[in-house]
Amino acid sequence: MGHFENVNKIKYEGPDSTNPFAFKFYNPKEKINGKTMEEYLRFGVAYWHTFTADGSDPFGSGTMLRTWDKFKGMDLAKARVEAAFEFFEKLGVPYFCFHDVDIAPEGSTLKESNQNLDIIVAMIKDYMKDSKVKLLWNTANNFTNPRFVHGAASSSNADVFAYSAAKVKKQLEIGKELGGENYVFWGGREGYETLLNTDLKLEQDNLGRFFHMAVDYAKEIGFDAQFLIEPKPKEPTTHQYDYDVATAHAFLQSYGLQDYFKFNIEANHATLAGHTFEHELRYARVNGMLGSVDANQGDPLLGWDTDEFPTDLYSTTLAMYEIIKNGGLGSGGLNFDAKVRRGSFEQDDLFHAHIAGMDAFAIGYKVANQLVEDKVLDSIVEDRYSSYRSGIGKDIVEGKADFKKLEDHALGLTDIANISGRLERIKATINQYLLRAYTM
Repeated sequence: MGHFENVNKIKYEGPDSTNPFAFKFYNPKEKINGKTMEEYLRFGVAYWHTFTADGSDPFGSGTMLRTWDKFKGMDLAKARVEAAFEFFEKLGVPYFCFHDVDIAPEGSTLKESNQNLDIIVAMIKDYMKDSKVKLLWNTANNFTNPRFVHGAASSSNADVFAYSAAKVKKQLEIGKELGGENYVFWGGREGYETLLNTDLKLEQDNLGRFFHMAVDYAKEIGFDAQFLIEPKPKEPTTHQYDYDVATAHAFLQSYGLQDYFKFNIEANHATLAGHTFEHELRYARVNGMLGSVDANQGDPLLGWDTDEFPTDLYSTTLAMYEIIKNGGLGSGGLNFDAKVRRGSFEQDDLFHAHIAGMDAFAIGYKVANQLVEDKVLDSIVEDRYSSYRSGIGKDIVEGKADFKKLEDHALGLTDIANISGRLERIKATINQYLLRAYTM
């Protein structure tokens, strides 16, 4: 018996389709610049939000109706694997991601937890033999259990540090076994509430030590996946050590880890940090650190991580612009770290949500690609900074100027003429490209 028997394989039917179980803009076989959409966008399904989330929030219990929830324990874990691969195949995604506790329940001991994982990983591996779906990344959940109340690698308790390391060690082994292309470090509780009881230097040093140990062990077992850090601001601690890309990048540089890690950037985390999604992508890109993306969006009226499916075409366009300028995502992908709304509790809503997100990024990809081909933003930026290509500006860029030379230049100025940034005109141009997308 299947879990999604009333849903057939999702196909591309074009923008005029009224079929809710069809792609309107995402055509996996359509080629752009020599690659199909499927190859370039590298969509992934988040196991946790799609197959384990129950719709609960701080104010209410779960609402989701799921056929697999009639099971318990390991039977539930096995049923989720069955449902997951049926979903992957019918949606046509090439990748999926998971935390350890998403796929198998924790036991009363670490040994029992690992035994549960071994059973489910063997089942997943068997399913993968007959499926095109691959593991984009996996990670260890070092934040949910009460043992992580003070953090994991940054915990004040050395036993917790050791337990966290053991969980990551196991996940690195699983990542290698399943052919994972990346491994993510998501420091959900790597931070602190107050400096009044915190040894900030020790905690950061321990976090650096932890990452070096992970790098060393991956080398030891021959696991060559790209390591990723996912910046996370605000919640659940007041101060996160990986607040945004800039903060995490400085941390990596401080501890000599910048050659081993890139960033997995989440849209909702970017906005909670007070940035735009494209800002975080740009910062990572220009520093050679853009690795992968958690594709979602947040509610601008709410101050927590709402993990909504991405439907904002302006955002997906500007995000894809950065990804195209980055030359793609390499071994990374667009993972839907997003959950259906609490009121969207029917099982079919999982398909509707992913279709919406995949269509939104397909539109963003096509529009952004046209912006790049037409050099719309490149031309604007080149013109705006043209003063640095000759004269005193060129001397500044080439390191031929000092304060005395700059003073001499400034004393000779009788007038400084700036030109308009023309932001409104630029946004209108982007809107024009977006509105043409329907006919592209």
